[in-house]
Amino acid sequence: MGAKTDELILKTAKEIVVKFIEVGNISPTSFHDHFRNIYKTIEKSVRDAAARDAGRSD
Repeated sequence: MGAKTDELILKTAKEIVVKFIEVGNISPTSFHDHFRNIYKTIEKSVRDAAARDAGRSD
């Protein structure tokens, strides 16, 4: 995984948290905690998918 992947994970997490704030599911004051959890969830999903893809031989 490279810097580009890390940047995409960061942007995706930010967009999700901002959307949750816009619809009222997350308070701006709790941004930090929610952002961290969402970021880690996305990161784990991406890393798991990359590991799964790396294990595949086409």
